[in-house]
Formats: sequence, structure tokens, C-alpha cells
Amino acid sequence: MTIYDLKPKFQDLLRPIVRKCASKGYTANQVTLFALFLSFISGLIILLASFNIKLLLLIPIIMFIRMALNAIDGMLAKEHDMKTKKGAILNELSDVLSDVFLYLPFILFLDIYLVVIVVILSIISEFTGVLFQAVYNDRRYDGPMGKSDRAFLFGLISLLLVFNVNIVFLNILLAISIILLVITIYNRLKGCL
Repeated sequence: MTIYDLKPKFQDLLRPIVRKCASKGYTANQVTLFALFLSFISGLIILLASFNIKLLLLIPIIMFIRMALNAIDGMLAKEHDMKTKKGAILNELSDVLSDVFLYLPFILFLDIYLVVIVVILSIISEFTGVLFQAVYNDRRYDGPMGKSDRAFLFGLISLLLVFNVNIVFLNILLAISIILLVITIYNRLKGCL
């Protein structure tokens, strides 16, 4: 069970927004690029939070918006005939870059090695999902630590940092997420094989 399992209900909520975007002429690729830009800005906000920790209160909101934008670009592509090979490449690349932009700046607050390992494993887990697509023409989204789960985790960590929760506890959360990422990679590779 992962947050990704809630996607159908989330998509139902977003469908009116998707229809409005399509009627106004917005493309899936434009939404993908905007989500990437938002992730880059978020990374800068996290860096600035080293001077004002309260800026981290914005991160859970931005994570939610990023997840919504990721769902919207996919729905535009699939439901409004905007699927392209270029869009698929852009989507996968922007997901990985967004993770780097959003999570790497947490090295200012948490154990640098744990953060770097989470970022590397996040990239590998997305790569293993795409491997299945390359071979079987279908993307793997197995958990337990998919993209949405990582966004939730770092949104939660942002809040806990603002409320001055012990860093040791937060590093334990990261260590647990590393284990979950390894399981995710295994599950996706198992699905490929």
C-alpha cells in the first residue's frame, strides 16, 4: 500500500482542472516543465530556510502542488490525446531532476550521507520503473517508497524541522526510507524479471 494507490481518487478530483487546462490550450509538456521549475524554486526555498527555518512550512504545500501537477500532466497526455515520445522522456527526466532539486538541499539540516543515499536510490527506483516500460511497454510504480511517498516523507520532515523535532529521529526516518527504497527497487526489478 502506497500513496500512489490513492491516485484514481485524486485524479477524479483533478479532472475538472485538467479539462479547463486542455480547453485553454495548455499542453502536458508545459505542465511538466512548470512542475520542474516549481521543484527548482522549492530547492532554493529549502536552501534559504537555513537562514529562516519557517520557510520550510511552504514545502509540504509545494510537494502537494507538485504531485497534482504530475497527475495533471499525465491526465492531459492520456485523456486529451497529448501523448508523445518527447513528453514521455521529458516526464521521466523531470521526475528525477525534481527529486534532486527537492531533496538534496536537505543536506543542510539532516545527515548528508543519508540524504545523498535517498536521492541516489530515488533515481535508481525511477530508473527500474522505466526499465519495465522499455522492455514491456508498461511503467512499474511498485512501492513501498514511490514518488508520492517520498514527497510525503520530505513534506513531513520539513514540518518536523520547523517544530524543532530531534534531528536523530529525522535521520532515523531517512534510514527507514532507505530500506523502503531498496525494497521498492527490488519489487520493481522483480516485476521486470
